Amino acid sequence: MQKKDNALEKMRHSAAHLVAHAVKELFPKTILTLGPPTEHGFFYDILPEKNLKEADISIIEKKMHEIAARNLTLTHEQVPKMQARELYKNNPFKLELIDSIPGDTVGIARQGDFYDLCKGGHVENTSQIKHFKLLHLSGSYWRADRDGQALQRITGTAFLTAKDMRLWQERQEEAQKYDHRRLGKELDLFSFHSEGVGFPFFHAKGTLILNIMRSHLRKVLKKIGYQEICTPTMLNDDLWKQSGHYDHYKKNMYFCEIEKESYAVKPMNCPGAILLYKERPRSYRELPLRLSEFGMVHRYELSGVLHGLFRVRAFTVDDGHIFCTPEQLDQEILTDVKTILMVLKTFGFENVDIKLATKPKEAMGTDQLWDKATNALKNALETVGCNYTIAEGDGAFYGPKLEYHIQDSMGRSWQCSTTQVDFFQPERFDLSYISSSGNKECPVIIHRAIYGSFERFFGILLEHYKGNLPFWLCPIQVKMLTITDEHKPYAQNIANQLSQHGLRVIMDKSSDPISGQIKAAQIAKIPWMLIIGNKEVENDTIALRTRDGKQQFGLTIDKLLKISSESQ
Repeated sequence: MQKKDNALEKMRHSAAHLVAHAVKELFPKTILTLGPPTEHGFFYDILPEKNLKEADISIIEKKMHEIAARNLTLTHEQVPKMQARELYKNNPFKLELIDSIPGDTVGIARQGDFYDLCKGGHVENTSQIKHFKLLHLSGSYWRADRDGQALQRITGTAFLTAKDMRLWQERQEEAQKYDHRRLGKELDLFSFHSEGVGFPFFHAKGTLILNIMRSHLRKVLKKIGYQEICTPTMLNDDLWKQSGHYDHYKKNMYFCEIEKESYAVKPMNCPGAILLYKERPRSYRELPLRLSEFGMVHRYELSGVLHGLFRVRAFTVDDGHIFCTPEQLDQEILTDVKTILMVLKTFGFENVDIKLATKPKEAMGTDQLWDKATNALKNALETVGCNYTIAEGDGAFYGPKLEYHIQDSMGRSWQCSTTQVDFFQPERFDLSYISSSGNKECPVIIHRAIYGSFERFFGILLEHYKGNLPFWLCPIQVKMLTITDEHKPYAQNIANQLSQHGLRVIMDKSSDPISGQIKAAQIAKIPWMLIIGNKEVENDTIALRTRDGKQQFGLTIDKLLKISSESQ
């Protein structure tokens, strides 16, 4: 598997060079910046003389195929930096990259008369680059710095075989068919408006689903000893400077001035929970202290990367912050792993890949503490019986973490849940507790999120179930349909009884024929349609038609309630 992944990365890296080659032949005055392979394909950022248009994508792709057919050999060599600077004397971006590369030489890749600054890793010949597709144009900035030069990004993907590309195209077609943005509109769940770009508006049905998600998680967390808190949306800049968010997130934060002091809308919930911990002295007897918060955060994202509920500017995080002693790490992480897997399973995600990100080169904290935290994460996974992979050196500088990747019904992987050990914030905020020996000790923080972002998890659920949400999660579970208007009083009585037992029921108040009522309920993806006609009224029964077309006749209220309890 590893060999195939490396081969795929080389293919996509080569495709990135191929798109740059094509752009330079078509638009010679374009200035190239950089273009790496990515998890799903590749991109190349460019500074064109005149902005490209979407129509140019197909022209560039055609040129790529033409260049690939020339059977150009790809070579790579190390050249002195002085020579590289001469090659790129008119390209300030490449010159900046050359200066940032350690050593006296840099890599140059060549194919025909095209060359590019590169560390290597390509196919042998352009003729091997056959199965690729350019996807779209978008805006970007040099090195993702909004104060830097505005660029254009060409995004694409490439595959090793025609079969792999065909399967990808089929998944893309299926994904477009069940795009959560389309489903959100069709099912009256949420919308977006030009008055608030990147800020979702949740309709009554969508809000009900969010509340069900919140209610479910509240029950789970209460059982394992979490206390729910709520912290302010805006806090003084000094706090964000102390937490480090100001340095790392400033360009993604929203600011305002209150009485001549600068405040920031929170991009994360962590500092608020830390302030609550620090409000008074703590004893080891209070630990572990488990705090949960459904906190809305705001982050300034470029309009070009916004994508429905998957990438928004305001979202709610189901944050958990566990303050514990180093000795309590093992048990707290074990409980956390079990809880996350249980919740994901409840929503239908049983295929979970877990990555353990370990200590990076630049990290704070002692090796002993890192080893303890990393082993605690490993022990929890092994105790539960989880398969996992090691992401060597991918941990944050303040601690190792677990990333949970769920697989949806279309075979796509999504990273939602995280378990993060943090040594940094406790020291930065001078947190402490009095140990059993009477000494002041520093606690460890475990940051935990299960949904991650409510909004993103909601969107994933919609696409995973293709709009047909589980019975317990549907905003409307039952719709009463009647053959004639004369049957409506009986249907209304049934609806009232079911509502009293907690089911979410509505009446079809139209005078449409029964076929039209059924079609409307199916389009709305309502799981149960209860059909009432003369036979049902005379026998005091109900006919049940489910979303998949199956039917049951002669049901009583008690039988129906029993079936519903089994579906919850």
